[in-house]
Amino acid sequence: MRTKWGRTLFLLAGLAALAGAQLQAQAVTGAKGHAQTDVSLSLFGAFTGSYNNKIMAPEGVIGTTQSYSNAAGGLLEVRHISKPWFGYEGTYSINRANQTYNDNSGFDPSNACPGACPIATSVWIPVSANAHEVTGDWVASLKVGNLRPFALAGGGVLIEVPSSGQATGTVTEIHPPTFPTTSTTVATTTSAKPVFVYGAGVDWGLLPHIGLRLQYRGNLYKAPDLVSGSASTNALTHTAEPMIGVYFRF
Repeated sequence: MRTKWGRTLFLLAGLAALAGAQLQAQAVTGAKGHAQTDVSLSLFGAFTGSYNNKIMAPEGVIGTTQSYSNAAGGLLEVRHISKPWFGYEGTYSINRANQTYNDNSGFDPSNACPGACPIATSVWIPVSANAHEVTGDWVASLKVGNLRPFALAGGGVLIEVPSSGQATGTVTEIHPPTFPTTSTTVATTTSAKPVFVYGAGVDWGLLPHIGLRLQYRGNLYKAPDLVSGSASTNALTHTAEPMIGVYFRF
């Protein structure tokens, strides 16, 4: 009897060990199956808007308005999903980043001033530039059929490079109200600012290794200062980037 029970226990232990080894092998294989790397190229629109740091002073409204032109750009992504729902990516993007600085001394001629009123001016300076952005992001995703929705967050550096070392602007005297204008030439400089990136989107698989990537990315950063001698607004700036692209998955 004891021999029979001993053999049964030995057989059960062997089966348990075999089942455990099989489950472990399946887990390893499954983890490797979820790991994947892809490269994607996307086109996007960059929409920023205008920001200012104007304040009310005794002589009127003073400060700078910084306005950005909407532009198109391109994004290169290298993404690796290391677990079923978690991964990371590195990105590089480039787009036009033309902007204007409107520096207004803001003297209000309706205010009474003793003696001779000071001359107030409005300086308008357009700057042509390119924006280069490099980031590293964490990615959370979930595969549902041919779709893989994802969300991301990360950070990096935003470098804005003027197209020329100089910019020509216009100076307008707004008081006295004769409005004479003169031109002015100022030096430009490159700006590098930290940037926080967030976004969400979906990968749509069309073929086993190729698909479409639809996503929205938002950038938060301090306004660049591209004009020497003319202060930036230093405002917290947001750029919205809806985009569409193609990925190749290894």
